Amino acid sequence: MDKTVASAVEAVADIGDGARLAVGGFGLCGIPSVLIGALLEQGTRELEAVSNNAGVDDWGLGLLLGAGRLRRMVASYVGENREFARQYLAGELEVELTPQGTLAERMRAGGMGIPAFFTATGGGTQVAEGGLPWRYDDAGGVAVASPPKETRRFPTADGEREFVLEEAIVADFGLVRAWRGDRHGNLVFRDAARNFNPLAAMCGRVSIAEVEELVEPGEIEPNDVHLPGVFVHRVVALTPEQAADKRIEKRTVRPGGEESA
Repeated sequence: MDKTVASAVEAVADIGDGARLAVGGFGLCGIPSVLIGALLEQGTRELEAVSNNAGVDDWGLGLLLGAGRLRRMVASYVGENREFARQYLAGELEVELTPQGTLAERMRAGGMGIPAFFTATGGGTQVAEGGLPWRYDDAGGVAVASPPKETRRFPTADGEREFVLEEAIVADFGLVRAWRGDRHGNLVFRDAARNFNPLAAMCGRVSIAEVEELVEPGEIEPNDVHLPGVFVHRVVALTPEQAADKRIEKRTVRPGGEESA
């Protein structure tokens, strides 16, 4: 039952070229930065990443993007990453933009063994009709477009409405970061860092968690567990320096001398 491994390098060693990864985090909050760094060092290529976004130019998944290691992204927005936008518009990267709530539910469904579900989000738009540019060519034309999706009408409180069939996401590996974890893989996330992390772990066939504080089994109260160890296969304990190395995506400060409201 002891799922701990000695290092992030060891934890990602079997992630091969072309693997599909589900990566936790939102912006730079709660991202598995140490595992991403180990993947970068390992040199793994042609990866597909499923994540809310792709970090920033010099941190998080942005490091893999900048090194040319990603061939495809499934994300809800481009965000603050200029290299992400450049590669997408230049036809170097395939991008499947997905509504944020739909993305979360596709990942959760993958973890629960639900193959697909209907949602109202995207009905009557190109999300359902198809034709969204997934990949551009080098002349700015659409090389790969999203396919049309099955739709059905269901009764609602306000009458019938169109719903779109969305398929679940199952990844080869899930990479997440937790505040606390035990050797059995039970995880606790802190505040907003909970975000996509439980979902990324759930939909990974093999899920790897880097934890800021490793504790012994039984030290986490059962009611405090956010993600049960059944979804986690490997646990990497971070050093204090690794745990403290957190970036701020966009720093906002008040002008000097201005008092708080």
